[in-house]
Amino acid sequence: MGRISVWLSEELEKKLRFKTIERFGGRKGDLSRAVEEAVEKWVTKEK
Repeated sequence: MGRISVWLSEELEKKLRFKTIERFGGRKGDLSRAVEEAVEKWVTKEK
């Protein structure tokens, strides 16, 4: 498993955290789960 550090605007970070809690419930590890899901969708998206 890899580790990547990124910088997000405060506005985007708040939206990400809110959506993560809304979708997964806000348990430990849910933010990583949400980001992994988003990146997976982005890198496998059709051209």
